[in-house]
Amino acid sequence: MNRKRIIAALAALSLVSVCAAMSSRDNWTAEEKEELVSMSLRMLDAPAADPTNRVADDSSAAAFGKQLFFDTRFSSNGQVSCATCHKPDLDFQDGKPFGEGVGKTGRRTMAIAGMAHSPFFFWDGRKDSQWSQALGPLESAVEHGGTRAQYAHVVAAHYRTEYERIFGPLPDLADIPHTAGPAVDAAARRAWDGLSGQQRDSVTGVFVNIGKAIAAYERTIELRPSRFDRYVDALSATGRPPKDVLSDEETAGLRLFLGKANCTRCHNGPLLTNNDFHNTGVAQVAPSPPDFGRSKGVMDVLQDEFNCRSRWSDAAADQCVELEFLVTDSSALEGAFKVPSLRNVANRAPYMHAGQLETLSDVLQHYNRALPSAVGTSELEELKLTSAELRQLEAFLHSLTSGPVD
Repeated sequence: MNRKRIIAALAALSLVSVCAAMSSRDNWTAEEKEELVSMSLRMLDAPAADPTNRVADDSSAAAFGKQLFFDTRFSSNGQVSCATCHKPDLDFQDGKPFGEGVGKTGRRTMAIAGMAHSPFFFWDGRKDSQWSQALGPLESAVEHGGTRAQYAHVVAAHYRTEYERIFGPLPDLADIPHTAGPAVDAAARRAWDGLSGQQRDSVTGVFVNIGKAIAAYERTIELRPSRFDRYVDALSATGRPPKDVLSDEETAGLRLFLGKANCTRCHNGPLLTNNDFHNTGVAQVAPSPPDFGRSKGVMDVLQDEFNCRSRWSDAAADQCVELEFLVTDSSALEGAFKVPSLRNVANRAPYMHAGQLETLSDVLQHYNRALPSAVGTSELEELKLTSAELRQLEAFLHSLTSGPVD
């Protein structure tokens, strides 16, 4: 073959390669398009009504809750607020392996944005409403570290007008000690036990309303669209993917996300989470005792003083559907943790429930290898992705980054 024919043949091969690449980049099946559109943030409905919280969508309650969220007086040392761990400029999380308040917790701080769309809260789902979730850290000895009576007195001293406008008159707290509650602290517990049942109910009522106001604010914290959403929305509008939104590598990663990597098994819908709990074989954190995740959390939520069926909930008995159909098979739930949203995931290192994996690359390698779980049974199957495919998948995950959370 002479030189001209060789050049012509190479040019033809190059053209074929380019056409193949363009086909791979641009051609989505009808089923793939449908799945992509279902993942657009534009498809996210408003949060469902919360029957457990009558002020969940009250703008005055949300404004009050925002004040409480950033107030460090709601802690034992006057230095910790909800925003200490849920930082607005960090996607309402803190970027640390363990949450740190007055002490250190045993798990990663979860992001708040979009959580109003979830039926259960915390990594183990031990709470079934945003307001009951907000109450947990307030009484935790290592998070806010305070007591119910302390918080009721803070409201009476600094937020009486705001509170009474929303919830009605505050109870008389004159005979209530400033430190009293069903807490780990022995003195606070003795003070609590010394109160009458009516006094304990009055204080708890204020405490519950604090949580409901904070939840009303947290329900307003939503996510912004990303480049991925721009890509999908253009695809939906025109039937053709835009050329200048995702790179070839990111598009290849998206194909893996939908296909070979099987990511949408758990990361689906507009928030890229199924809001369920799965065992993915994540290593335990030594020397801490084993963390059984959902298998303990499901028992905790059923026994929770503030769950949907409690007297502090505003829901009717027949509105607690999630509790009614709760899966309680502990053997199937051991070592299972909540599936987080992948939106803004590139900004949320370290990863997993206790920050066991430092980078996105580490996370993808973990899923690729599918190691057995130290607790329960891992649901992972070896993916056998190549190094190039892992890089493409990671590139796509960066396209899920959006602007600052509202």
